Amino acid sequence: MWWFVVDKQKMPQKTSYARVLCRFNVHRTATPGGTLRMSLRRQTEILQAVRRAGSSSIVELAEKLDVSTETIRRNIKPLVEQGSVVRFHGGIMKPDHSEEPPFGRRMSVHEEGKRAVAEIVAKLIQNGDSIILDNGTTTAYVAEALAHHSQLVVVTNSAEIACRLASRNDNRVFMAGGELSGEDASAFGPGSIEFVKQFKVRYAVMSMGGINTNGDLTDFHLFEAEFSRAAMNQADETWFIADSTKFGRNAPVRVCELSDIDVLITDKEPIVEYLRRCKEADVRLITPENNR
Repeated sequence: MWWFVVDKQKMPQKTSYARVLCRFNVHRTATPGGTLRMSLRRQTEILQAVRRAGSSSIVELAEKLDVSTETIRRNIKPLVEQGSVVRFHGGIMKPDHSEEPPFGRRMSVHEEGKRAVAEIVAKLIQNGDSIILDNGTTTAYVAEALAHHSQLVVVTNSAEIACRLASRNDNRVFMAGGELSGEDASAFGPGSIEFVKQFKVRYAVMSMGGINTNGDLTDFHLFEAEFSRAAMNQADETWFIADSTKFGRNAPVRVCELSDIDVLITDKEPIVEYLRRCKEADVRLITPENNR
């Protein structure tokens, strides 16, 4: 602890002790040692948050620690370099030493919730239906859950999903072209958008990065949002799927409003605020509890 003495007679007439103390504290935290201690404290808080949740987005960490996203990015860099956390698009997670690719690691995050959502979708889709599936990990679980469906017409930009459904039960799978992402083997760019426009399907089943408190559906990358919007335009109904951790998460790219979709499928009933927003937007909210 630091102590210092102030001669009241030498202070300006209207200066308070509190003001002097504040000035002293601001000066002290601005020193290199204070900055280092602050960074170490933030990194410890980041590690604790990730270990508790398994993963966390940059935006979530910034809100939790009440700092900017740039501050979070700066503080996670040494943690990634040390191997304390693993980075994925838009966030970080606990390290997985099996050395599987990033898409595989994301598949294991909140797996139970994603599988619950996928089971609901599989019950609603009938043999012979036509669907567009994007490249999300929850969507990949949907593809697994559709393993026993037949004569599906599937349009996707995900090679992972195409491989899961292409060789099964007389399904027809159409794979969008474009630039291939090395992280999750999905195609993006103008080519994939134009490709999707050639189809008219019954359902567009889209994943998302988060749904914020304003009711906006958001994602981490512009090209993913663009693909989602293109798919929505080609479908009779738009379904967005998300595990319950996506509620309250605000990814940087806005995809659409709640009122632009027809169905929202999740593994747990969200808080009252989101129930109200879904009702106002005339969106059907489906959970395991109300889909039995």
